[in-house]
Amino acid sequence: MDQIELMGLGTEMRNPDTMNLDEMSPMEIISAMNREDAGVVAAVAETLPQVAQIVVFATQSLRLGGRIIYIGAGTSGRLGVLDAVECPPTFGVTDQEVIGLIAGGEGAFVRAKEGAEDDEAQGGRDLDAIGLTSRDTVIGLTASGRTPYVLGALRRAREAGCRTAAISCNRGARASALADAAVEVYTGPEVLSGSTRLKAGTAQKMILNMISTASMVGVGKVYQNLMVDVRQTNQKLVCRAEHIVMQSTGCTREEAAQALLEAGGEAKPAVVKLLLDTDIENARRLLERAEGSVRRAVAD
Repeated sequence: MDQIELMGLGTEMRNPDTMNLDEMSPMEIISAMNREDAGVVAAVAETLPQVAQIVVFATQSLRLGGRIIYIGAGTSGRLGVLDAVECPPTFGVTDQEVIGLIAGGEGAFVRAKEGAEDDEAQGGRDLDAIGLTSRDTVIGLTASGRTPYVLGALRRAREAGCRTAAISCNRGARASALADAAVEVYTGPEVLSGSTRLKAGTAQKMILNMISTASMVGVGKVYQNLMVDVRQTNQKLVCRAEHIVMQSTGCTREEAAQALLEAGGEAKPAVVKLLLDTDIENARRLLERAEGSVRRAVAD
């Protein structure tokens, strides 16, 4: 990336309100950060139509047996990996349905490998390594909008016939030209110049929350506003599953525990069983016919 071009990006500019950051007290520093963060929500709000389009693409991919693939470098890449790994326990999907790729590989999540982002060809190779197909939606994450690794990945995804999306934090991002849905959430100069783990990272995290949550709602992983596909992987989630069944049906804790036992720990068939006063086998049949949607299963 040209140095003049880089320094002209909003994410790289100096913030005039924090020029004396090194002279501020702790309270003054965090107050300045809080004031800056207040503008992130408004910046994200301006991009909601584009975010909604990404959700449409992602939902279609999941319905067709494809995947949501986040790919990025540095903080952006870590945020994608974070969102991906939280989907299985929250929504009951496998770890192959939402995937996060980061420049430098898995080790870069815990130890920065900053030079890895400059390898444009590696972005495409990393997608090929996970068996990229045209059913997938590939979402490039790049605060600058110009990270070579992400640009290479988006080019490869387009060659494969994937739906592509880009989430950047600058206007006129190069990544946008390679995306079917382009989000340019302009968060402006950081409190600490160039530190895009701050406002830019917060904005990207908010948008990723929207994409994964709304997509999972779209494929029936939610009933009302409850995580009916939650996995009981620890004691807290065992208790949560019981509460979900209770809140969905109005049953007692004992009835919820029994229904979950009969359902092998799966909340969805337990909920349908209790709402329709049927057996687990029929509840599973109804859910299959309703493509996993509890609301449709109990309405049919």
